[in-house]
Amino acid sequence: MTTREIRIDRNRTLTDQTETGHNRWHPDIPPILECDPGDEVVIETRDALDGQITTDATLAQVAQIDLGVVHPLTGPVHVAGAEPGDLLEVEILEVAPEPFGFTVQIPNFGFLADVFAEPFLVRWNLDKGFATSEDLPGVRVPGAPFMGTIGLTPGHELLRQTLAREQAALDAGGAVLVPDPVGAVPSTQAIAAEALRTIPPREQGGNVDIKHLVAGTRLFLPVDTPGALFSAGDAHFAQGDSETCGTAIEMAATLRVRFSVHSGMAAARGIRAPRFSREGSPSAAPVNEPSRYIATTGMPLTDNGENRAGDLTLAARNALLAMIDELQERGFTRQQAYAICSVAVDLKLSQIVDVPNVLISAFLPLNIFD
Repeated sequence: MTTREIRIDRNRTLTDQTETGHNRWHPDIPPILECDPGDEVVIETRDALDGQITTDATLAQVAQIDLGVVHPLTGPVHVAGAEPGDLLEVEILEVAPEPFGFTVQIPNFGFLADVFAEPFLVRWNLDKGFATSEDLPGVRVPGAPFMGTIGLTPGHELLRQTLAREQAALDAGGAVLVPDPVGAVPSTQAIAAEALRTIPPREQGGNVDIKHLVAGTRLFLPVDTPGALFSAGDAHFAQGDSETCGTAIEMAATLRVRFSVHSGMAAARGIRAPRFSREGSPSAAPVNEPSRYIATTGMPLTDNGENRAGDLTLAARNALLAMIDELQERGFTRQQAYAICSVAVDLKLSQIVDVPNVLISAFLPLNIFD
């Protein structure tokens, strides 16, 4: 077995060390490493905000965060033999945290941005498998490290289709971040002007924020360009299912993976989105309800009594607002409660058939207060 590595200088931003990665998706971004299937690949990564938040960061800095540099990814890695229509298997061997993490609430960003307009910051110490913070006294979050952004580059035709469909979504009033060369790496105009932002997940993965992608999990991604062109970044020490305030426990990390190529499988089976699996040892990411918890629920009912049948987004919003109220009863401020929801509360779809009221439950594990 051959081990191949991408090392970075974490004292420098991606903008200052562009040879180590990118923060947009585009098939013309050249690979910085080549490997064979079966090689072990070690990839050092930066945090999602590219070093803008440090141990001495202030709320004023949180309010001025530059989202144009999100997400700094390390890569791409060219996997020999991978061709469009193949399925790339990514065996996640390890996600090793750096010792500092953070959770921020950025004005005008996050699921409840209309409720939480002020900046907020939690600085975490990541040590011996747990996250603790003086900004959230009495909270101890168990670690389950994973890569928030992990995926492949789309090919030219899928890039064109994606640009068209996302522009149509924007024109229809949806929340979409279209290509923006400001802050882009690479900054080459031909690429930056049409490269996809890394904010949403897409067919080849990307910012999936799936907390189950911990060590021991296998991720399967449909290949759309020769060499697959794999990249990763945006590591999370822990996250609740929903990452509601827009950030988890963000950190820099070192990822170890091993690739396998399943020739023609994506095309033959019509696989058009990420899949993942796990066998053997239990996952570090909780997949069932915790043994001790409090749960709140939400239905698609507005404050003025309107029933929006089947609206899962509204139901999720109501479940989270109820959980924030529950945490305030436990002595936390509203912003502290919002942060706890983002890093530890799991949203679950309890039922989707009992029209008009779908129901979302929000689970708060009580072991974080032990």
